[in-house]
Amino acid sequence: MRNRDKIKGLEELHREITRLKEEGKVIVLANGCFDLIHVGHIRYLKGAKALGDVLVVGVNSDRSVKQIKSENRPLMSQDERAEIVSAFECVDYVVVFEQPTVEELILSLKPHYHAKGTDYTEQSVPERGVAARCGTLTRVVGGDPKGHSTSLLIKKIIEKYGASH
Repeated sequence: MRNRDKIKGLEELHREITRLKEEGKVIVLANGCFDLIHVGHIRYLKGAKALGDVLVVGVNSDRSVKQIKSENRPLMSQDERAEIVSAFECVDYVVVFEQPTVEELILSLKPHYHAKGTDYTEQSVPERGVAARCGTLTRVVGGDPKGHSTSLLIKKIIEKYGASH
């Protein structure tokens, strides 16, 4: 499958995930802004994929990134971020979502697992209640404690090169 073929709208993705579940595949949902890819993203996505057979990644839309992060974000458009995430070997499908959380994706896809990064605990995941009601297990993956972020990278770049570059 070509990378761009991995990017789906929610309706098409729902049909595909339903089919895969009927085949007995274990579905994992991960999500994030993925605004400036760093090693924490790689560890998170690899950890998520290790939970099952099929990894679906929800990428926050441009509007939701602005809402969650700041007016200065995202750095790249949702289409670019989705294409970058789709290029990872461990990622099977990508969907862009508008809401600040992935509750709607969990309700629609009902994955076996919802994976979050190490900046969360299983108890602090915002979608945990919705996931539990759908029979979706919440897992924190990624290995090391949260020490990587796009915000920290932006800060380092500004410190190193100045805001004028």
